[in-house]
Amino acid sequence: MWWYFVSMVFIIILSFVFIMAVLALLYFRVGNNTWEHGNPFPPILTMMLFSLVIGTTISIMVGRKILAPITDFSKAAKEIAGGNFDIYLNESHRVNEISEVAHHFNLMVQELRSIETLRNDFVVNVSHEFKTPIAAIEGYAMLLQEENLSKEEHDEYTGMILESSRQLSNLSGNILKISKLENQEMLTEQTEYSLDEQLRQSLLLLEPFWAPKQISLNLELEEQRYYGNAELMMQVWLNVLGNAIKFTPEGGEISVSIQADSSWISVIISDTGIGMTPKVRKHIFEKFYQGDPARAAGGNGLGLPLAARIISLSKGSIEVRSEPGQGSAFTIKLPVGGE
Repeated sequence: MWWYFVSMVFIIILSFVFIMAVLALLYFRVGNNTWEHGNPFPPILTMMLFSLVIGTTISIMVGRKILAPITDFSKAAKEIAGGNFDIYLNESHRVNEISEVAHHFNLMVQELRSIETLRNDFVVNVSHEFKTPIAAIEGYAMLLQEENLSKEEHDEYTGMILESSRQLSNLSGNILKISKLENQEMLTEQTEYSLDEQLRQSLLLLEPFWAPKQISLNLELEEQRYYGNAELMMQVWLNVLGNAIKFTPEGGEISVSIQADSSWISVIISDTGIGMTPKVRKHIFEKFYQGDPARAAGGNGLGLPLAARIISLSKGSIEVRSEPGQGSAFTIKLPVGGE
């Protein structure tokens, strides 16, 4: 590329020198001027050659300097097209515009690298998550084909098949939901509704899970209106509360409260469950993450990431405080008016 630049500069210099030489020759011929040595051609030719050499040298040096970043961009783009995302361009350049382009190029590569890593992890994790319930369904279906099964065995095997089928259905449903939400930039179908009443309804829906464990509920739900997507926010409460119920032992307690000011509505959901280590706490909003075996039972690692995505689309935030053996507390902050 830089040779093309040098060639263009060389042609321009050559044309300029040729024109100047013609003008100088006409000046001496038409004006009846005499050259000091009688013949004007040798010094004119010398001047032309000298100008060409100097001009070409300068254009080569300048061309390499100016076009070096463009050459780097071209090489980096070829590497990315080949699937290599471990590329970094030097952002230190005297020309601010080139530095900015290099900076944004590096950000783009970083984002592509993250997307590629996420895609690979997603494929691996989805394959693994689907494999487990499918294998269970196949195994128990084969056991059902055996002769002389007792009623207890028959009921147990069919129950496990139903449970695995539900797990598979929930997994595929959550994958579709989170994939759809990740491609959204804003929420639709927003209405104003009672947030405190929605939280009560979510707890009623989850009663079959917390009632058998004799978990006590501590509710501080003052009347609070909220403008947002009611269906998606219900999914948030079901996921976060379901998570709290799952990891709270029998006889434990779950607290739900609403705090509001002029700008934010804060919903705090805390439990007296098993808590989380710092490592688990760091990754709980990542898809399919189940780093702690004790927290993996009955889940697929999509509930909290799905809730976090909905909250993000609602222009809110979610934070968690937790220590092993001391329970967990999730704080969901939503903007007043849903704006």
